[in-house]
Amino acid sequence: MSKYIFKRLLYMLAVLLLLSFLVFAVYNLLPVDKAADMARQEIAANKNLIYAERYLYWQRKYGLDGNLLTRYFRWIGLVSFYDGSFNGLLQGNLGSSVVYGKPVLEVIKEPLLNTVFLNSFGAVAALGITIPLGIFCAAKQGSKRDLGVQVGTIVGYSMPVFIVAILFIWLFAVKLNIFPVSGMGSVGKDYTGFRAFLDKAYHFTLPLIVMTFCSLGGMTRYVRASMIDALSMDCIRTARAKGLRERLVIKSHAWRNALIPVVSLVIGWLLGIFSGSIMIENIFGLNGIGKVYFDALTANDNEIVLAMQMFYIFLALIGNLLVDLAYGLVDPRIRVNK
Repeated sequence: MSKYIFKRLLYMLAVLLLLSFLVFAVYNLLPVDKAADMARQEIAANKNLIYAERYLYWQRKYGLDGNLLTRYFRWIGLVSFYDGSFNGLLQGNLGSSVVYGKPVLEVIKEPLLNTVFLNSFGAVAALGITIPLGIFCAAKQGSKRDLGVQVGTIVGYSMPVFIVAILFIWLFAVKLNIFPVSGMGSVGKDYTGFRAFLDKAYHFTLPLIVMTFCSLGGMTRYVRASMIDALSMDCIRTARAKGLRERLVIKSHAWRNALIPVVSLVIGWLLGIFSGSIMIENIFGLNGIGKVYFDALTANDNEIVLAMQMFYIFLALIGNLLVDLAYGLVDPRIRVNK
């Protein structure tokens, strides 16, 4: 197992370097030059300055001088800046945001925590509902309750997220006045401690309900399909023929086999707590990582975009490794030690 993990980590490192270079090269093709912008601002404030000198100064300060490979390795932290310092990703520097005027790490820290706060509860709620519901529908395949759930999941799966969000806002915020329309805290209130946590949770409840509802359709159908395939296996028929109770057959035999395709879905959802929900965060005015990423794309704030892209690539590689290891745990026929 350790040898396999070591080989996979080397493979992940190679893929990470390759993808990071491709992403860096693509964003360097965009017509955005913050060194030129800074030089123009200085010239506008002081006409006595020479543009070429100031442009070269800001290029060296931001590490934008040199060819593409030099700039890339400087961004990684393997090549020094003009002053001889190393200040890249390996040194913990994700760059500085042009829009916010702060280091990228400071910009994304709070939104990332908000996204984790929202999506972690959403993932737990969705998995806690869909897994038992999918197992129940598979065990009662063809019944009226199964057909009713299937119709509901098709309707939920077919509706866009923004339509569901608008309907839920109209129902729970406008008509019933149970939850606020948007925002992350009560206006004019300066809560602290546990009271601040409760106020934040209250404002996050409606987005959490929308996120959970939008996840039920596809996930329930996925779990149901996996369980139906597992229940049709020969070992399940043998277990039933031996006189085992149906609950024991489903719990100890069928569910273990159904876990093999479901485990990738579960791990994907658990890793998804870091990725953000752009649509929901924008609709409800939440300061999450998805909203920050969207705003950075529209404002050409490439330092934030590059940092987030690298973060998502890293999550994808870790997710693939965890899925392969989980397969070996849930299915003894699979070995990952080679």
